[in-house]
Amino acid sequence: MWDTSCPDWRDRLLSGRSLVPDLPLDRAAADEAVRMFRRLRVPDVAGKPRFEQALPWCEDIVAAIFGSLEGPKRHIQEVFLLIPKKNGKSTSAAGIVVIAALLCPHENAEIVLVAPTLEVAGISFRQAVGIVQADPRLSKIFKAIEHRRSLQHRLSGVAVQIKAADTDVITGGKQWVTLIDETHVFAAHARAAHVFTEIRGALAAKPDGFLLQITTQSKIPPAGVFEAELQSARDVRDGKIKLPLLPVLYELPEDLVKQAAWKERKYWPLLNPNLGRSLDETFLANQLARTEREGIEALALFASQHFNVQIGIALRPDRWPGAEHWLKRADPSLTLEEVIERSEVVVVGIDGGGLDDLFGLVVLGRSKTPAPRSQAAAGAEGSSAQSIDAELLRRQWFAWGHAWCHKGVLERRPAIAPTLLDFERKGELTIVGDELGDISAIVEIVERINDRGLLASVAVDPAGIGELVDALAGIGVTQEGKQLVGAPQGYAMMNAIKTAERKLANGTLRHSGSGLMTWCVGNLKIEPTATAIRATKQHAGDAKIDLAMALFDAVTVMSTNPQAPGAGVVIDSDYRVSL
Repeated sequence: MWDTSCPDWRDRLLSGRSLVPDLPLDRAAADEAVRMFRRLRVPDVAGKPRFEQALPWCEDIVAAIFGSLEGPKRHIQEVFLLIPKKNGKSTSAAGIVVIAALLCPHENAEIVLVAPTLEVAGISFRQAVGIVQADPRLSKIFKAIEHRRSLQHRLSGVAVQIKAADTDVITGGKQWVTLIDETHVFAAHARAAHVFTEIRGALAAKPDGFLLQITTQSKIPPAGVFEAELQSARDVRDGKIKLPLLPVLYELPEDLVKQAAWKERKYWPLLNPNLGRSLDETFLANQLARTEREGIEALALFASQHFNVQIGIALRPDRWPGAEHWLKRADPSLTLEEVIERSEVVVVGIDGGGLDDLFGLVVLGRSKTPAPRSQAAAGAEGSSAQSIDAELLRRQWFAWGHAWCHKGVLERRPAIAPTLLDFERKGELTIVGDELGDISAIVEIVERINDRGLLASVAVDPAGIGELVDALAGIGVTQEGKQLVGAPQGYAMMNAIKTAERKLANGTLRHSGSGLMTWCVGNLKIEPTATAIRATKQHAGDAKIDLAMALFDAVTVMSTNPQAPGAGVVIDSDYRVSL
């Protein structure tokens, strides 16, 4: 297997050099493909310039694809290209499939260009047809079948078929080449993970074929299939894993992103290789000035689409302030057992549980020893006049979370189904059937903590959890024993919300770095009034926040300085668990 890593990608990017590493290509085959690519014409630009003038940045990718064939096997079976908008992405994609159709050694082979929607598929098809019609020789070789969105080679029978993920049935097994346009949008399709599996299965049967993904960065924090594909490409580029995949990612190194270096004009042509051709620098400057005035959300969207800056969870104007500190407080070493082992007392927060919800559980522990003073909030030592002393203020809190959901959620919420399935693969979510094994799993975790003598209480959203109350009573965790309490909800949760964000800011609340919990935190929306705030979700139904709410439930109790075991916490009668 060829080594397609590019450990010097930072130097290559910042010096304006190719992001395709040096590879042992079949030079004759590579040069022939590049020669053909250069002669293609851009159909929707005045004068119909050749690709040689319009899309020179793509030539190294073309050379790598078609120069990696050795006998019956192609060494580069996949390409992942991350490139900002307006750089000729769809045109270059259409050009590559035309070249593939011309060079295909198999009669009646199928080349599929997958677009996320019917609208995008139409754009891709018109580009491919336009490329053919702009060259009299290609017009004689191919015929367009409009109603099928297909181009067919008149002699070999090779068909370039363009399909839309939102309307067409996409399967694997037949295609020789598959090109996915806008992976980040396609990945939101309910069957995206299944389709990728089938496409890669087709490659196993046709080892001289290839899969090409061309995409911009996502307009939301990456999740699901797109997050997985992007991370795989980064890991190959960085030499962490070895796959027959060529990663070409036009993105700044993380340290420069944190400095917002993408705002500096000197970096624009490095991230936008077609700047000065299909993209104008004045346009970028005007858009930057406009979005800076409109606010952080508009600016983040602009940066994601034109500079491939990955959107985080702390970029919306109505975001929870704690989200600004969430990612830097992640500690992957905080497994469930680690939280239990390091804690002197534990509160379990639980939220959700309906068939259209996640059933979220957060185990929140308080450390046995204070955090170093450098991690404590500024001024904590001056709080001796308060009921909780400075040492207690410096005690770290450790959070670990898990969630369950009924399989029906995948059908009712197809927009988030790929994301949920990705969390399941990571072990952060358990999808249960009609037997609903979530309650027994939750009770098992609570019992495990209680048996260690650490459980202060289980704090729950008081509404509609009678089944859980009964199950917890079976292990002796009851309201009467003051180990089961109802956490205040709505505006009454304001203290827990603010306590959590302050402890995140000063570094005394750390969490396991769960992608599912991060997703829930990113979905939080804060609604203020004149005197209070409440946490709700960004979009009804799809934007799940159950794990974040479970965290706030646990914080409600932990902020009262509970002791373990048995002391319990006095909760106002308005917040008793309702059966």
